[in-house]
Amino acid sequence: MRCKRMATPRIRFSEAEFARRQQAVRTAMDAKGLEILVVSDPSNMCWLTGFDAWSFYVHQCLVVSADRILWIGRGIDAASAALTTHLPAADILPYPDDFVQSTLCHPMQCVAEQIAALSGSRVGLEMDNYYFSAKAYTTLCAALPNHRFADATGLVNWQRAVKSDAEIATLRKAASVIELVYQHMREVLVPNMPQNELVAELLAAGARGADGIFGDYPAIVPLIGYGPESAACHTTWDDKPLQPGAGFFAELAGCHARYHCPISRTVYIGEPAPAYRTCESVIADCISQVADAMRPGAVLEEVAQVFYSALAKAGFEKDNRCGYSIGLSYPPDWGERTMSLRPGDRSVLQENMVFHFMPGLWFDDWGFEMSETIRVGAHGGECLAGVPQTLIVVDA
Repeated sequence: MRCKRMATPRIRFSEAEFARRQQAVRTAMDAKGLEILVVSDPSNMCWLTGFDAWSFYVHQCLVVSADRILWIGRGIDAASAALTTHLPAADILPYPDDFVQSTLCHPMQCVAEQIAALSGSRVGLEMDNYYFSAKAYTTLCAALPNHRFADATGLVNWQRAVKSDAEIATLRKAASVIELVYQHMREVLVPNMPQNELVAELLAAGARGADGIFGDYPAIVPLIGYGPESAACHTTWDDKPLQPGAGFFAELAGCHARYHCPISRTVYIGEPAPAYRTCESVIADCISQVADAMRPGAVLEEVAQVFYSALAKAGFEKDNRCGYSIGLSYPPDWGERTMSLRPGDRSVLQENMVFHFMPGLWFDDWGFEMSETIRVGAHGGECLAGVPQTLIVVDA
């Protein structure tokens, strides 16, 4: 079965942009001695070809060889591949629905048939990936006993680290979305507002977008920690009212065409407690120092140390990473899973790398977050979003 090309495609980038990305991946494959690469991460699938659909709950992948890229996925999702990619119809290969969540057969049997027809036996797999299961691996091994498999986790991710001008332009649109989300928060938030009602407003604002820029769904839902629950950094909302005399953090992202601009801010209902004002001042200073240090040629752990030293000077400490590379992503995470701002990461910064700098502080019974999405510029880091770097205070 072959899928016809859609008459009105929805493709975000040019053929030349995708060709550049694909060549970068093939060069990396050659360096690892790989002839074939199976790409299961939907973020990597989208980055390589543009493929975009909420279809990652079933097995799907790209099979990359020296001269072809095959999309292999569920039959009803083939139309999305035709709609969102430049791939020729002959390279969009749907498998029958009998293979979906079956105990009798597995989609990787279909993938194995296509791999067997290609030249080459050295195959790279994204083994440490949310979307590639142990069953997928054993099925490929059983079906292709004469092929050699290697772990290629992160191979595509690392090619995504330096953004093209087109990607930076898309990230700026995502930044415009998050600016309006926080502006909307300031307009609608009132004391005793139930958390779920605030989140409903934030989700709606994120989807509406800004100035003709549509808002896409973020890879992570809004994270809200209110009062003592703000000591837990990855909590979501319930229906508790946001009462005066307490603070909460909001970790949100503007998203456009799958590119993310995450921003965190802390909100206080009423007159802020002194500890919140202290954190506000310290973290704002840390953002300024770290942004200045994020220059091409800088080593990531040394940039992280700028933060940890400034924090220690103010009497605080943090025992987890303070940032990570971001860009295009799908649930459950907006990080690229490559570089981290922490001791031991010797990655060298290049212009147009983009990071979520997360200097969050979590104590025994409260927390404070104020984070930024920062582009590495020629002369220092650029905060992509213009959300004021202050505590958001709501009159009680």
